[in-house]
Order: sequence, then C-alpha cells, then structure tokens
Amino acid sequence: MIQSWACKATKLFFETGRVPKGTGWSDVAPVAARKLLALYAARSLGDLRSPPGNRLEALKGDRAGQHSVRINNQWRVCFVWTDQGAHGVEITDYH
Repeated sequence: MIQSWACKATKLFFETGRVPKGTGWSDVAPVAARKLLALYAARSLGDLRSPPGNRLEALKGDRAGQHSVRINNQWRVCFVWTDQGAHGVEITDYH
C-alpha cells in the first residue's frame, strides 16, 4: 500500500493516468503504471521481488534507507518501506 508521495507528478499520474508535462518519463508511462500498481498492492517488501525484472534494490549513499524498483535503465520508482507500506514514493531519473 502506498502511504505517501515524495513527488506531486507521480501522485497525479497514479491517480489520473496522465503524465504531467515536464516530467521526462512519458515514454515509460505504461511500465511505470504497472510498477506503481504493484507497489500499491504489495503487502510486504518481498512481494516486489517478483518478477525478477523489477530489480528491487536497497539504495545507498544519499538515498540510504530507500528502495527502488526499476522501470528501465534510466528511471526508477524510489520509496521507503515500513510495516505500513511505501512512503515517499517518486518516479526519478536515477542517474
């Protein structure tokens, strides 16, 4: 379950299906939608390990404490996982 958002554009996309202008990720919107729906449905962090293409990763450095699910080589869905679900969810250019 998604508990909070770090990015207004990601929240708007999840709620409406429309990609706000200027985000840069409109070309990956269908995959991003699937990843966000999987995150919304997840009851535990382990639920996101399948399919392996999600590439669930614990992040390091300035994003320590966060996890990511890969949309493609450039874009990630980043979030903090707690017992209540995902917090601070955002689609971000990871590079």
